[in-house]
Amino acid sequence: MTYTVRRVLASEWEAVRDLRLQALQDPVAHLAFLTSHAEEAAREDAFWQQRTMGAAEGGSAAQFVVVDESDDGRWVGSVTGLLEQAGASDFEGRDVTERQVHVVGVWLHPAHRGQGLVQRALGAVADWARDRGATRARLYVHADNGRAQAAYEKAGFRATGNAFDGTIGREVELALPLT
Repeated sequence: MTYTVRRVLASEWEAVRDLRLQALQDPVAHLAFLTSHAEEAAREDAFWQQRTMGAAEGGSAAQFVVVDESDDGRWVGSVTGLLEQAGASDFEGRDVTERQVHVVGVWLHPAHRGQGLVQRALGAVADWARDRGATRARLYVHADNGRAQAAYEKAGFRATGNAFDGTIGREVELALPLT
């Protein structure tokens, strides 16, 4: 199989929506996402259009998809980076001390796991973040999601010791230096 990893285009909002809804049906979605399939399916088209435009063209967010070129260009995974500025507050209300990228929405179709594709997608986000002066990438992963933790560690992410108890349970922070 041949795969590419590329940034989404603004015109691809329906495919972005469909991939997100597919990810939310994954058996471990309750450990990986802070929203449900029902919540996301209820969103208006305008939400998906605006979200995709920001991830395609914006300077503070970028979504990358894993494309199976041997299956007519079918999207099989996704990862998004959100640029965080030093001096701002993050989603937990904590001070951001350096320009960094917060990695969210990581998902890969089960049939395509174990081939290094998550690491390639994370690498695309890291390259995008470096180009914008970020010094590290970080993400949160559910404490009980060992499969995801292993994939992130394989990509070079390491536990920072930071954690919080969120709506879906204990989340631990992993980070990757970008310098």
